[in-house]
Amino acid sequence: MFMGEYSHTIDSKGRLIIPAKFRERMGESFVVTQGLDGCLFGYADEEWKALEQKVMNLPLSSERARKFSRFILGSAVQAEIDKQGRILLPPKLRNVAHLTKDVVLVGLGDRIEIWDKELWEEKSTYEDTAELAGEMEGLGI
Repeated sequence: MFMGEYSHTIDSKGRLIIPAKFRERMGESFVVTQGLDGCLFGYADEEWKALEQKVMNLPLSSERARKFSRFILGSAVQAEIDKQGRILLPPKLRNVAHLTKDVVLVGLGDRIEIWDKELWEEKSTYEDTAELAGEMEGLGI
């Protein structure tokens, strides 16, 4: 399970260090794709295969399903971890998530999220925790 928050930087070539705790679970490579809310998602191969199967089972007759499939599968890349524990993020994915220098990696159970630090600080304010807790209670949490 992925958990925790780590700050790193992307170098001028687009390489990002993956925290050792995440590398232990990821292995030598993992899948990175567009995420929601302006970040990137990273999946270990086993989690990616499960998600990929769910997406492939969506009905082709649904325009929303086709759009979601293109969003998730169409932007996915296999990220190889080098000997220094880094991956190379393609320019397209860096641009999608506005990743330039300061980055936050967040572990969220079955995936990691890769955020621009400034955007992460905006999105990770939890001023509405009472409302959020009420919504989660409605979901059985």
